[in-house]
Amino acid sequence: MKRGLLLPLLKGEQSLLMLHSSCFSAITSPAIANLTSSSSSSPPSSFRLSCAATSMATTVQEQKKALRSEIRKALKALSPQQRAHEDFVIQSTILSSSWFESSQRLCAYISCPSLREVDTSTILSQVLTKPDSEHQVQTQKELYVPRVEDKNSNMRMLKITTMDDLVANSMNILEPSPLDGSGNQREDVMSTTNPVDLFLLPGKRNFKFKLSLCFICFSFCLSLNIANYYYYAGVCFDKEGRRLGRGGGYYDVLLKRYQDLALEKKWNKPLLVALAYSVQIKDEGVIPVTPTDMPIDAIVSSDGVIPISPIAKEKMS
Repeated sequence: MKRGLLLPLLKGEQSLLMLHSSCFSAITSPAIANLTSSSSSSPPSSFRLSCAATSMATTVQEQKKALRSEIRKALKALSPQQRAHEDFVIQSTILSSSWFESSQRLCAYISCPSLREVDTSTILSQVLTKPDSEHQVQTQKELYVPRVEDKNSNMRMLKITTMDDLVANSMNILEPSPLDGSGNQREDVMSTTNPVDLFLLPGKRNFKFKLSLCFICFSFCLSLNIANYYYYAGVCFDKEGRRLGRGGGYYDVLLKRYQDLALEKKWNKPLLVALAYSVQIKDEGVIPVTPTDMPIDAIVSSDGVIPISPIAKEKMS
């Protein structure tokens, strides 16, 4: 070995020896010695709590993984006819509801068939359709749909006015282009001067960055006068508002940011509404949750509307 290469290696070994020595000294310090003076002594309480928390987190993640696998199989087993029937009933229920008709701004996901999400194409089409004549009565809504920015759970909801504003990403999933036809930046729901009324959310995806568009699909956001409604994403839901996502955290991060903004602006919180197939609705207590999981306000399925939170029961009953 050349001398020039040997010196750095020797210096590196010295550094490692010094580090090892300092660590040994720390271990033999009086504070640590008191903890290790007896082989029969119990670990410190903070250590036991940390281990218990880690064990619980591992258990929750294992439970979520098993439940996701169960729901994916159930969704795959749905026949095309049953899926089409539930898609039609769910969208018809939403479009004919007073709480949807009165909304002015909403966020909604663009459904992704390969992810077996409840179809939203009819809802989007009606929101974006302009009246045929001056005499046709139609409440014009503002619509925001998701665009995934990176693999670090960063997603934006951008305003669109036509389906032509959407482009297919590398996974052939539709999302809004960052610039409009005039070359201007699209309005972000986080920078709007008015709140959103409604979020329509579907099944959450296990978001790899390559699947960014799929995540977008489930998070398409329709804008209302006030962000009052959000259509929510998730693998499954229960009637207590628990939601099992796909593990990416994109919607949890976005919704937390928006709710913080609404609190700062003194806006009403948007209504978070999940669109779910019948096999995605579970009994209470079955879905494991963590503190970062955002609960939903209501579920819309082929069996009708299930209001959960007090505000949903007030607006949707």
